[in-house]
Amino acid sequence: MADQGFGLYLHWPFCQAKCPYCDFNSHVVAQIDQTAWAEAYGQQIEYFGELTKGRILNSVYFGGGTPSLMDVAVVDAVLDKIRATWSLANDIEVTLEANPTSVEADRFRDYRMAGVNRVSMGIQALRDADLRALGRLHSVSEALAAFDIARRIFDRVSFDLIYARQDQSLAAWEAELTEALALSADHLSLYQLTIEDGTAFADRFNAGKLRGLPAEDLSADMYELTQNLCEASGLPSYEVSNHAAHGAQSQHNLIYWRGGDWVGIGPGAHGRLTMADGRHGTQTDLSPQIWLEHCRQDPARPTYWEPILPAGHLTERLMMGLRLNEGVVLDNNFRRQINSCKVKYLLELGLLCEKNDRLITTRKGRLVLNSVLSELLAD
Repeated sequence: MADQGFGLYLHWPFCQAKCPYCDFNSHVVAQIDQTAWAEAYGQQIEYFGELTKGRILNSVYFGGGTPSLMDVAVVDAVLDKIRATWSLANDIEVTLEANPTSVEADRFRDYRMAGVNRVSMGIQALRDADLRALGRLHSVSEALAAFDIARRIFDRVSFDLIYARQDQSLAAWEAELTEALALSADHLSLYQLTIEDGTAFADRFNAGKLRGLPAEDLSADMYELTQNLCEASGLPSYEVSNHAAHGAQSQHNLIYWRGGDWVGIGPGAHGRLTMADGRHGTQTDLSPQIWLEHCRQDPARPTYWEPILPAGHLTERLMMGLRLNEGVVLDNNFRRQINSCKVKYLLELGLLCEKNDRLITTRKGRLVLNSVLSELLAD
C-alpha cells in the first residue's frame, strides 16, 4: 500500500564464502567488475524512477550477499543516482549490511560519507567455536572491534545473532544474549537456526550428520528467554525476530511488514509497487551474470511483473502484518475477506487478540505463528 512508505532494496549477490545455513541468493566469485555493477544499478534506478515519479523515498537498503564488499565508489554512485531520481524523506534511512571483519570495518567511515546512516552487522554468534560451525570468517574479537568502530561512526547500528544452535543450552544462550545486550546496540535481530532446503546444513541434516540441534521445547524456551531479557534491557520485540529501543525500529523492514511499496533491484530482488492499475509484485533474474547482461540490453528486461489479486494481497497482509506486535488493521475491506469463524477460534485459543481495530498475534501465538497463519489461510 502506497501510504505505508516507499523504499528501495538493492541486492549485492557476492560473498567471500557461502555460509552453510544460508539460502539467500549469494555467490562466491574470483573477480567482480564493480564499475559494471554500478552502471547496471544506475540504469535500474532510472527505469524505476520513471515509473514512480512523485514518490518520496523513505528508505534504502543494501542487502546481500555481503554489501560491505562493495567498493565505496559503487555505494557513492548508487546513492548519487538515487538522490537525482527521487525526492528523499527528511529522515531517510540508508542501511548497509556488513560483515564484522577488519577489512570491511575500514570502509565504514567512507560509507558514512557516501550517505549510509545505518549499519546491520552479521555477527551471528559470540562464541568462536560456533562461528566456525556456522562457516563465518570472523572471530568474536574481530566482530567486537568492528562493532565498536561502527558505533563511533554511525548513529544507528544493528547486529544479528543466531540461536538454537547445535549443542547450545538455555543457560549458554542466556549468557551470550546478556553479553550482546551489554554492547548497547539499539537494534538486535535474533533468529532461531532453521534448516533451509538447498543449503549445506540441509544436506548434512538429511544425511544424519547435523547433530545436537535443540528439541522443540528447548527452542521455545529460548524464544521466551529472548523476549524476557530483551524487554528487561529496553529492547522489546516489535516483530517476531527483531528487537529495538524506542524509535530505532528498522524503517525499511517496517515497509515490508506493513504492506508498503518498495523497488527491488539486483539479482533475485523482489518488489511491490502500487500503480494506476493496481498492486504488482516484481522479481528479477536470479543469476548475477544473466541479470547484469539483461541490464546492458534493456533496463526493463531483468524485471518480471505480476499483478497481485485481492486474495494474494490478503495473504501477504496476514503473513507479514501478524509478525508485528502492532498486528494488522481490521478495516471493513479486510473484515469482509477474512474468515471470521477462524479468527474467533484463534481468539478463543488465545493465539490472537483484537485491540484498537487491529488483529494481533499474542506472545503465545507468535510461538506457533506458522500454525496460526496456516489456519487463517486454509480454504
